[in-house]
Amino acid sequence: MAVRPVFVPSFFGSAFSVTKDLDFPWAPGMAKVQKQKSIRALHAAATAQGLGPILEISSKSEDELGVALSAFNLKIKTKKLSKEFSVESAFQASKVFENGGPYVDILDKESRDAKKDIRLKESGNLVKFKFYNTVWQLVPRTAFYDWLYLSALNQNKVIAQHLLNFDGFTDIEFNPSKSINCQARTAALFVSLVKRNLLDEVLNSQDSFLSVLSSHYGVDNYSVQSLLL
Repeated sequence: MAVRPVFVPSFFGSAFSVTKDLDFPWAPGMAKVQKQKSIRALHAAATAQGLGPILEISSKSEDELGVALSAFNLKIKTKKLSKEFSVESAFQASKVFENGGPYVDILDKESRDAKKDIRLKESGNLVKFKFYNTVWQLVPRTAFYDWLYLSALNQNKVIAQHLLNFDGFTDIEFNPSKSINCQARTAALFVSLVKRNLLDEVLNSQDSFLSVLSSHYGVDNYSVQSLLL
């Protein structure tokens, strides 16, 4: 057995998504077919809890939409230079460490190669993110990743609109005990923001993003200014 989360959009209150941890039989092994067995078991557990339909967002998804929305495949384009790269490559290329970074050449790498770049492991502790001229601090912990993924969804409106047809999202590769960021959780955040008519506002500026989502991240005691320092 294993425990993995299902992320459900929330349309009321300060939290924009709800995490439901479910027990399900895990299919051991790294093969794609084994991952898909685990996905089906997790979704069956969600259905038993009255949740559904659920979309798996990862390269292991059995739904083409889920594969396309994986951070490895979803593209983001810069406005000024019209340069296009995956969300994953952009995220990895934005990391700033104690002893180096950001390594902007990672933007030109395929997602898997970007994630495995040896410099990401040999440059000391992560201290912040820098995406072009904008700096993001490590707190709130998922803010930069969420902003990046939401921005990509906003640029890919046709495919992103399909997210509104689902009640929850999973990512079988995401283990909360080992990872922080999760594309499925950000997808739930996207649906909630769209339903609340707040997506344009949060993506208007970093200031607006952190202000609107401060309670969602549980940082009401922080001022927006302090988060921008």
